[in-house]
Amino acid sequence: MKVIQILPELESGGVERGTLEVGQYLIEQGHESIVISNGGRLVAQLEAEGSRHITLPVHKKRLNSLKQVKVLRALFEQERPDVIHLRSRLPAWLAWLAWRKMDPKTRPRLVTTVHGMYSVNFYSKIMTRGEAVICVSNSVKDYVIKNYPDVPEDKLTVIHRGVDPAKLIYDALPSDEWLAEWHAQFPETKNKKLLTLPGRITRLKGHEDFLKIIAALKDSDYHGLIAGGAHPKKIQYLEEIKTLAQEMGVADRVTFTGHRSDLQNIISISSIVLSLTQQPESFGRTTLEALALGKPVIGYEHGGVGEILDALLPSGKIPLGDTEGAINLIKAWETHPVKPEKTYPFTLARMLSQTVGLYQTLAASRR
Repeated sequence: MKVIQILPELESGGVERGTLEVGQYLIEQGHESIVISNGGRLVAQLEAEGSRHITLPVHKKRLNSLKQVKVLRALFEQERPDVIHLRSRLPAWLAWLAWRKMDPKTRPRLVTTVHGMYSVNFYSKIMTRGEAVICVSNSVKDYVIKNYPDVPEDKLTVIHRGVDPAKLIYDALPSDEWLAEWHAQFPETKNKKLLTLPGRITRLKGHEDFLKIIAALKDSDYHGLIAGGAHPKKIQYLEEIKTLAQEMGVADRVTFTGHRSDLQNIISISSIVLSLTQQPESFGRTTLEALALGKPVIGYEHGGVGEILDALLPSGKIPLGDTEGAINLIKAWETHPVKPEKTYPFTLARMLSQTVGLYQTLAASRR
């Protein structure tokens, strides 16, 4: 097969990482992989792993971007892929407009992935227009069925995101060198039981709830870690949270690490990881990574995080906003520690096999 994946850019993020993983798997299985995007720092890795990259400005929401429809149609006619996989709304619109004018008898088969709980509107509906539609969790499938009732359910396939157990070793610990550097940078965390809230600094991640939990554990050895960076547009919110920590009297018991590329090591030295998102996440990859590393997670029981906890650590689920429940669990686990399941269904190998299997089934099916 020849497969084209399309997304806005290749800088960073879960969608981008998944695109590279599928591209590499296609090459390993003897297929041809092409990715169209506006480029970015991950292009070098993509090409080193055997995929071709075609740079097109398919990333900007502006009228001028419609010029790419004609370019894409010519490209599809020239490359004649078996499958086109659309992974983001704007490039999906451009590619769909190009694809729909092609001969229905010979044009490529069309796959879309609903990666998130997008705002419900005509613009977002493009992600349900594939001949096959991948949903990254059961929660996303339910969301599509509820909000787009005219989409045939038999078009929807749940393929959970996945991680590689070979890279996320259960109960792994970082090197002594890394630990020494960490304690030199953050001496306040030494000999503390770390409660970690990973993720970028946005209002949706539940930082206020996290501070409430830390405040309630004042007579303990617990120390809070907020592990994530702030986009320039979110600096004001970051300052808000730091001010709130001061007002709540927990500023000396909470560390803001900023953006880190060593999150796996940070999770591995944590006692408990928390997921306090105020809205349901489509999947919850960081929650899965923490559990795969053998760390207990306390999380609000909605979206993909609820699904992952159901499978690996049901006792970690608490109702949305129930900070009291989180505090009680932390105290209970101190006397009766818990561990997540060591084996789990959300593996990278399974995700890749199911994705390419879907391509093959669609490509071989009657139009």
